[in-house]
Amino acid sequence: MAIDVIDLRDFYSQRLGVVARRLISRAIHAHWPNMKGQCVAGLGYPTPYLGLFREECERCIALMPAAQGVLKWPTARPALATLVDEFSLPLRDAVADRILLVHALEMSDDPESLLREVWRVLSPSGRMMVIVPNRRGIWTRTDVTPFGHGQPYSRSQITQLLRQTWFTPSAWGEALFVPPINGGWFLRSAAVWERIGAALSLPFAGVHLVEATKQVYRPIAAKREHSRLIPVLQPTLAPSSYNAEE
Repeated sequence: MAIDVIDLRDFYSQRLGVVARRLISRAIHAHWPNMKGQCVAGLGYPTPYLGLFREECERCIALMPAAQGVLKWPTARPALATLVDEFSLPLRDAVADRILLVHALEMSDDPESLLREVWRVLSPSGRMMVIVPNRRGIWTRTDVTPFGHGQPYSRSQITQLLRQTWFTPSAWGEALFVPPINGGWFLRSAAVWERIGAALSLPFAGVHLVEATKQVYRPIAAKREHSRLIPVLQPTLAPSSYNAEE
């Protein structure tokens, strides 16, 4: 079930949400350092992170599912956010160079259909990045943050889901090693937690960051024509019942 857009906005206005946005933004930027001239779309609640690209990319739009709701973004400029049906996006085929999914996949009632719709609008040379809660992470064990809602994924589960929907995972990252505690010491030491967690490859990061490319030649099941088999009958000579003694 999707979280209301007001709850998402309120989380990112709190100290814990500000820290989470900074840490995830740093991980996103490490994978996508240069977005000049790109057409970028964000699906779910991507506005805390689209600010990374808005000034340098050619086009930038936030697509927010109807079950979640929509807020005007950016607040002081012409709106770049719209309410959409996540299974029927109002975009042409192969129009987006980059697609960012945040608070989208884990909230969807049908993640396979959502990813197939993303496949449709992503360009053949484009890339998608999914920010999804880590099943083994600490952040999924509390509902005080949006990452504790919806369906978390392990690395193998998200890999299988992407391959089923015609994507190939190409890069991985993690973020939010710091515990989701509003205490001042934890938040001030968040950068240290991130460095230690990344260096030691600790398994309890709050979110996975998965970059994937589009399989242009996706497998399509072939349909076989079922023909009715009619046996071929060959004529044979039957023995005569004529009695020679009569």
